[in-house]
Amino acid sequence: MTPGPFPGLFLLDLVVREDAERSGASFREIYRAEELEAQGVPPFRPVQWNVSESERGTVRGIHAEPWDKLIHVTAGEVFSAVADVGKGSPTAGEVWTGRLDRTNAILVGAGLGNSFQVVSARATVVYLVTGSWRPDVSYPTVRFDDPDLAIRWPVTGEGVELSDKDRSAPSLRELWAD
Repeated sequence: MTPGPFPGLFLLDLVVREDAERSGASFREIYRAEELEAQGVPPFRPVQWNVSESERGTVRGIHAEPWDKLIHVTAGEVFSAVADVGKGSPTAGEVWTGRLDRTNAILVGAGLGNSFQVVSARATVVYLVTGSWRPDVSYPTVRFDDPDLAIRWPVTGEGVELSDKDRSAPSLRELWAD
């Protein structure tokens, strides 16, 4: 476990144990509370498990829900971007980017903006979250291509797929103006 560049972000390197007796078989632990807490990660008590399956170029986010998220890619590879979108935070506007696959995971604290773009043909991303999503509640979002965040997405142009929600998200400055 490595602390990220701003509070609330932790990077987890996983040990993938390949099964020598079965081709393509492996085992890995994604989360063990006592080990992570001993390393300084705050207690994490998930209440919901989410799965996102997407094709190359798909961008999800930047979403800043009010709960913690443990994020792991079970198949494929994604480019991950986490931004501190908290107005007045000492690290506001800072961004961490990296690749996620079956060998790592990230723990993203409540209020940080989480996003990813699929860089393999397909990817399956799983989230354990400490709060329940509610369709009638609006959570902060920021445009994936916000110029102040200046995230360098690997798939660009016609290859980018966005939901209507992500396409219409405000810029960071517009979010902070509210």
